[in-house]
Amino acid sequence: MAVAFYPGSFDPFHLGHLDVVEQAVALFGDLVIGVMHNPDKPSGMFSPAERTDLVRQSVAHLGKQVCVEMYGGLTVAAASKIAASFIIKSARTGGDFEVEQQMAQTNHGATGIETVLLFSRPQHSFISSRYIRQFVDYTGEIVTPMVSSPVLKALIAKQDIAKQKLGAK
Repeated sequence: MAVAFYPGSFDPFHLGHLDVVEQAVALFGDLVIGVMHNPDKPSGMFSPAERTDLVRQSVAHLGKQVCVEMYGGLTVAAASKIAASFIIKSARTGGDFEVEQQMAQTNHGATGIETVLLFSRPQHSFISSRYIRQFVDYTGEIVTPMVSSPVLKALIAKQDIAKQKLGAK
């Protein structure tokens, strides 16, 4: 079977991402999840190493069919480096679709790598890493039904550290 590459910042990795991963494994067999690290962009909630580890923990049940690696630079270059035949992307909205369509056409024109767009199940379609971060930051509450157990534990740990820092002031 062909190797597929699923890139993202995954900050944090959530159940919508996991849904897409499980679909990609069912379709392609082997999947490399690329956790993007852009040193020019400040990290959101978790460091690149933390995100990579959380994704690994969240997909451990899928076994050796899934490999999780950190990468920097262009996504299409990372996909080419591992000889991926497909880049897996997902879209929640029409705006997401338009961005992904343009990127897919550019990547294919440059490298011949195809992009496959997968949609998460309806119960996960509204989940966004940005909204999870904002919700936790602004409300102090954890969004339990949106993340895997490893991510939930990491969010709770981050929240406990933040509370300790506030209490120390």
